[in-house]
Amino acid sequence: MFFRPLAAASFAMALALPAQALDLSQMTDEERQIFREEVRAYLMDNPQVIMDAVQVLEQRQAAAQAQADLSLVSDNAEDIFNDGFSFVGGNPDGDITLVEFLDYRCGFCKRAHGEVAKLLETDGNIRLIVKEFPILGEQSLLASRFTIATKQIAGSEAYKNVSDAVMEMSGDVSMRTLRRMASTFGLDATAIEAHMESEAVTDEIRRTRALAQRLQITGTPTFVLQDELVRGFLPFDEMQALVDEKRG
Repeated sequence: MFFRPLAAASFAMALALPAQALDLSQMTDEERQIFREEVRAYLMDNPQVIMDAVQVLEQRQAAAQAQADLSLVSDNAEDIFNDGFSFVGGNPDGDITLVEFLDYRCGFCKRAHGEVAKLLETDGNIRLIVKEFPILGEQSLLASRFTIATKQIAGSEAYKNVSDAVMEMSGDVSMRTLRRMASTFGLDATAIEAHMESEAVTDEIRRTRALAQRLQITGTPTFVLQDELVRGFLPFDEMQALVDEKRG
């Protein structure tokens, strides 16, 4: 007979055989049922095999995602690194570029804010690009419209001051709190508010959202470090390690 029941001890070896040596399509119904029972018995006796297989699958999926992300960054490099409107901070001439997609209402973005600031301060050779990506409701959108309007009306230094302050805020975001904040920096809150619904502000948000969609970004914070997409929060030590890796 073509097939005989496999002992559990030899089952793993059987799985490694070439397809023609174990052709399931050539089995009788009885042989196929016996084979299924052997498979089940082996897995029940060796459940770690399932965990090992899941781990291998996850590793392969992660590798495939990383490779796909490299292509996404390469295909969209101009819009990521040179869109002409995103805030550029840190060292504009730095040898490493870090891009952050953020939402002011995102708890992990608030945690990342201090980690990124520490990285810029301790490294000193990193170019930071900030991309406003409000996805967590009306207060997120309100905050982003206000900070972008500040940048367009009052420039990059004013934007950084206001952006940092909004990120460090606790509680709800409202026009009252935003106006009061702008006044503490000596800014014209009325002019900023009037500009918030302008086409220029709307277009910046629209273009960043379109870029995020092309990059398959669905959450914040998301970073682009040189050629690599980093999805989610990273503590300072891990960010610095990635920077060191990119420097080779």
